[in-house]
Amino acid sequence: MRGDPSILHVDLDAMFAAVEQRDKPSLRGKPVVVGGVAGRGVVSTASYEARVFGVRSAMPMAQARRLAPWSTAYLSPRFAAYKRTSEVVMRLLGEVSPLIEQVSIDEAYVDLAATGTDLSVDGVTALALELKARIATATGGVTGSIGAASSKLLAKIGSDLNKPDGLTVVPPGEELAFLHPLPVNRLGGVGPATEQRLHRSGVRTIGDLAAVSLEHLIDWFGQSHGAGLFRLARAQDDRPVISEREAKSVSAEETFGIDVTDPVRLKRELDLLSARVAGRLRSGGLAGRTVNIKVRHGDFTTVTRAFTRDHPTDDGRLVAQLARRLLSEVDTSGGIRLLGVGVSTLTDFAQDDLFSETQHAADLFPVLPVAGISDEPAMIAAPPPAAILSAVPADGPAPVTSGPSSPESSKSPEFPAPEGSGVAQTGAEPGTEDGPVAWRPGQDVLHDEMGAGWVQGSGLGRVTIRFEGPLTVRGPVRTFAVDDPRLHPTDPPSWVIS
Repeated sequence: MRGDPSILHVDLDAMFAAVEQRDKPSLRGKPVVVGGVAGRGVVSTASYEARVFGVRSAMPMAQARRLAPWSTAYLSPRFAAYKRTSEVVMRLLGEVSPLIEQVSIDEAYVDLAATGTDLSVDGVTALALELKARIATATGGVTGSIGAASSKLLAKIGSDLNKPDGLTVVPPGEELAFLHPLPVNRLGGVGPATEQRLHRSGVRTIGDLAAVSLEHLIDWFGQSHGAGLFRLARAQDDRPVISEREAKSVSAEETFGIDVTDPVRLKRELDLLSARVAGRLRSGGLAGRTVNIKVRHGDFTTVTRAFTRDHPTDDGRLVAQLARRLLSEVDTSGGIRLLGVGVSTLTDFAQDDLFSETQHAADLFPVLPVAGISDEPAMIAAPPPAAILSAVPADGPAPVTSGPSSPESSKSPEFPAPEGSGVAQTGAEPGTEDGPVAWRPGQDVLHDEMGAGWVQGSGLGRVTIRFEGPLTVRGPVRTFAVDDPRLHPTDPPSWVIS
């Protein structure tokens, strides 16, 4: 850890839902759920109004519909709008420090150490408050929470403590006093299964966890996960803030239509994914030191495991060998929904191994594992059924029905489409020569006469549009035939007053 709170973790609050509420005045202050609205769809983000009813990220959309009230808006993601907002925020962070590590579309670490900033608690607090205000202004009202501390671990925990629009600065020397009273599930390495195991042993706070011996933790959770928990509970985290180029990774993953329990098949899938990753590394002239796997269970709990080698590799056999070893630390008996393999800590050359693959595999040093519910969407979407419920209720309590969902696809490589979303990411006209027109709930549209609006619902050959935008008041609603030639998909609206 450092001697000052010079690491910031900036996390936009319920970003997808916040952007939808910004761009759709009629949804402000109402429950909004963004994600896959068809098939085995999953919640990507729920607004804070929806979270009051128990709706959470990574929850099956069917469960979210049971929990939330009838007035809730269920929207397909608009990644172009989210990416545009993210880029504005990342540019602002770049004005604060040249060293930014963007870890997802809505969060990043900022290193203040080389900026000449006053790194006292008061100085960092003032800077963070100013940054929060600038983010809200530049994004049209999307807020962010900030944690500031001497390590990434504590900064990330701090940003999550007082959401939304929160700020937590951990004074140097008070790291353990801050960390130990918190519930054990605040640690990134403690997901639902790990939390239950710890609770059975009387471990409920991070301070309780710090009192457990390393031997016991390894016995309970295995070498990698147990050692990681031991370090996390003691706030032992010296990870640096890594620039964008250094943070790049190459990965591949597969979502299964039916949860897989067969260990032989899982190993075979790991081998195939490892071969794909290695091929991409070689085609890009890259090699990496860190091999990681991602495992999503049938209940949507997501676990990741990673090993870091001394030397980079682009050898698919070695990647597969390490991935299998990591998978052996994960309980797969309940079924696996998604499996992924990745390589990071990249370099643009591959150093020849001085030892055999077996020797390297035995000498690996594990990095901190992370387990728990993940907001990260899957790469491959499950196909939707022929009809789905509308995302947005009309002005009365009865929802309308929606027509067929667009073909499955993923968004940009940086931000893949949510699992089960079935969302088309192109700006092409809806429908195909061989299929009916399909409008996605929440989609941006332009009518030749009425102007810009968004899809409130569709079905039975009709589409309902609400004509409003981020700079208008609550707008009127009109219904058209789905193939009305005056109606066109369009780009997300601007929230900036020209």
